[in-house]
Amino acid sequence: MSDDPIARLTQWIEAAGGANRIEAIAMCLATVGAHDRPSARVVLLRGLDGRGLRFFTSYESRKGRELAENPFAAALLYWPWMERQVRIEGAISKLSESESDEYFDARPRGHQLAAWASEQSAPIESHAVLEERFAHFEQRFEGEAVPRPHSWGGYLLAPSYFEFWQGRPNRMHERIEYKRSGNDWEMTRLQP
Repeated sequence: MSDDPIARLTQWIEAAGGANRIEAIAMCLATVGAHDRPSARVVLLRGLDGRGLRFFTSYESRKGRELAENPFAAALLYWPWMERQVRIEGAISKLSESESDEYFDARPRGHQLAAWASEQSAPIESHAVLEERFAHFEQRFEGEAVPRPHSWGGYLLAPSYFEFWQGRPNRMHERIEYKRSGNDWEMTRLQP
């Protein structure tokens, strides 16, 4: 068992199919917004290293607004076919402009245009209006690279807590928690 929860999470993601299998990197992200109400949605884990977990979205979306109000989040990755899940909690910060640009530049062109067309989480009259906006930006950027909108970019979840859960027969599950202690991690086994 690894003393490093980031290394362990990396191993579990690889065992689930790796970064190219969407089910392996889909994570439920929970934030807390106004009136201390929790909110959860699925986002894709787009990077993992010693700093933490990276994901990308609109800064003006509901989750972006909630993260601006309360820069902490919890995430859950779940792989039912392996009977595994990982809970992560920690502080949130925006990634640098250069990291956000690098990821945006690597996205398919249609995804880039959609970032311009959609004011994520804002009301819209119809899907046809959204398609019109997409066509507008497709024409606007015809023949040139699509720049990253300033309202779109990446976040880093810097973990202070992990819990690894492995399903076992008779509900005798294995649970291991890691808590940040300075630069180290304290590991504790929990009862199912």
